[in-house]
Amino acid sequence: MNVLNFSDSIKFVGVDDREIDLFEGQYKVPDGISYNSFVIFDEKIAVTDSVDAHKVSEWLQNIENALQGKTPDYLIVHHLEPDHAGGFLEFIKKYPDATIAASAKALAFIPQFVKLPEGTKTLTLKDGDTLSLGKHTLKFIAAPMVHWPEVLLSYDESEKILFSADAFGTFGLSGKLGEDWVSEARRYYINIVGKYGMQVQGVLKKLAGIEVKTICPLHGPVITDNLNFYIDKYNTWSSYAPETQGVFVAYAGVYGHTAEAAKKLAESLRKKGVDVTIMDLARTYSSETVAQAFRYSHLAVCATTLDAGLFPAAEKFLTHIKAKNYSNRKVGIVENGTWAPMAAKKMHEILDTLKNVTFCETTVTLKSALDETSAAKLEELAIEFAKDLGK
Repeated sequence: MNVLNFSDSIKFVGVDDREIDLFEGQYKVPDGISYNSFVIFDEKIAVTDSVDAHKVSEWLQNIENALQGKTPDYLIVHHLEPDHAGGFLEFIKKYPDATIAASAKALAFIPQFVKLPEGTKTLTLKDGDTLSLGKHTLKFIAAPMVHWPEVLLSYDESEKILFSADAFGTFGLSGKLGEDWVSEARRYYINIVGKYGMQVQGVLKKLAGIEVKTICPLHGPVITDNLNFYIDKYNTWSSYAPETQGVFVAYAGVYGHTAEAAKKLAESLRKKGVDVTIMDLARTYSSETVAQAFRYSHLAVCATTLDAGLFPAAEKFLTHIKAKNYSNRKVGIVENGTWAPMAAKKMHEILDTLKNVTFCETTVTLKSALDETSAAKLEELAIEFAKDLGK
C-alpha cells in the first residue's frame, strides 16, 4: 500500500495482507487483514507499531517514503503480538537512534521474540504517562488483557485520536468502513478478545470522559464517523449482552436426521416471527458459529450422540463458547441417539458451569429420526422459545 495522508501530521504506513488464509492459524480471512501503523510528524517523530514478519520490507519502505529523509525518534508499541511486532529488529537496524517506547511487560516480553542490538534505547510507559512530541502529546492508557497483558492504548490530545491497539479492530483490509464492519468486527472481537469482557469494560470506563474524534485500531479501517455506534457495539459485546433478540440454531449430526430436526425448528420459529440464524457446525468455520452464539439472546443446540459422547463438531462449538465466557443466555437442547442418547447429558456437562445460562424446560430427544412424538416435542420447544421472546 502506498503511504496515505491520514491528517496533516499523521500518515498511514501500514500494510494490507491479501495472501493470508488463516489469521492466528485458525480464523478464516477471505478478504485478508491489515497491519496498521502510523507516523506522527512533529518536533519528534513517532512510528506506531510494526507489522507481521512477512510484510516487514513493505512496511519499512512505506516508512522511508513517508519520512522523506527524516529519521524517527520513537517506535511506540501498543501491542507486542507478533503480527504487530515482526519488524522490531529490522526497524532498529535501520534507525538505531530510535527509542522503543512500551509498557514494562512489553519490554520484558520482547527478548522472547527477538534479540535487539546491544544498546537499543527503550522507554517504559505506564498508565497515565504522557509523551510530548511537540504539538502532539500522547497519553497512555493501560489495557491489560485486552487481549494480552502488556497492551497500551494511546490518546493524541491535539487531534483527539485514539490508537486503540486490537480494540475496535476487524478482519479485512484497511480503507473505508464497509457494510460488513459489524459482522467482521463481531467475529474478530468474540473470538480474539471475547474472553476478557470485564477488562474491556474497564477500558471503556477510562475512555468515557475523553473526547475521541478518530479511532485507529491495529486491524481494519480507521473509524472517523458515528463513533458512538461502534463504541456501543463494544459495550454490548464486552458486557455479554445479546445483540439480537432471537435464536441461533446450531446443529451437528451424522446422517441428516439431526439436521432435519434443526431445520424444522428454525422453520417453526420463523413462522412465529422469531429472528433465526441456522448453521451446520461441521461445515461452518467455528469463528462464525461462536460469533453468532454471542450475537443472539437464545441458542438451540441440536446434536447427535457419538461413541457414548457428543458429536465432535458440537463439542468443539460448546467448548469454544465456554472458553469465551458465554453467559446471560437461554439454551434449548435437541439430542439424537439410536439406542442410548447421551448428547443432552454431555451438553449439560459443558454448559451447566456457565454464568447466567438457563435452559428451556423442553428437551427434545430423537430416536434416530423425527417421529410424531419427537416432532411434537420440537414444536413445544419452538413455542417455548417464541413465548420467551414475546412472540
